[in-house]
Amino acid sequence: MRGPATAMRVTLKLATSLDGRIATAAGESKWITGEAARLEGHRLRAAHDAILVGVETVLADDPELTVRLPGRPVDQPLRVVMDSRLRTPPTAKVAQGDSLILTATTPATLGAAFVEQIDSEDGRPTPAAALAAIRRKGAASVLIEGGGQVAASFLRAGLVDRIEWFRAPILLGGEGRPCIAALGLAKLADAPTFRRLSAEPVGDDLWERYDAVR
Repeated sequence: MRGPATAMRVTLKLATSLDGRIATAAGESKWITGEAARLEGHRLRAAHDAILVGVETVLADDPELTVRLPGRPVDQPLRVVMDSRLRTPPTAKVAQGDSLILTATTPATLGAAFVEQIDSEDGRPTPAAALAAIRRKGAASVLIEGGGQVAASFLRAGLVDRIEWFRAPILLGGEGRPCIAALGLAKLADAPTFRRLSAEPVGDDLWERYDAVR
């Protein structure tokens, strides 16, 4: 059950192949989904106070994590990285300007980013502690954009309220990188369950929306 520190709207955004892969085995991921789906992704960013990724996403893609909508100025969301061992390079785009790096180790200077040590488990910052830190920054909603380990950790903790899933009409196979890492389920009844709200085409892709069943 959620406590006061974690009571915020949490959305998991996935952009995958038909078989739920976010990259090839070599890490190639740009671009799995098409331009129309990516535009909707930016609209989702604009609708949230914070965007959260794991450090593996930073190391693989060096994302800006900013909202870019043609002809429309927007307030930029807080950019957040879960980085257990502070591997985010000082030159990373996300380390420039207003951003929050959440770590399990001793904080250190990292570009212009604010680095905060939070509660951890097995050497990784916990999802509940991450949400509490984001809330302290004034955010009431967060969009999780990757990667598979981060997505799995929030799902295991029962903290995902909605899934926004963009599925491209391609197949990457079992060697591709999964959108959700291991959940450690002992039985089917333990699986996180969601209710489909809608499914609609966006360009060549399919956009599916789900709410958590609790």
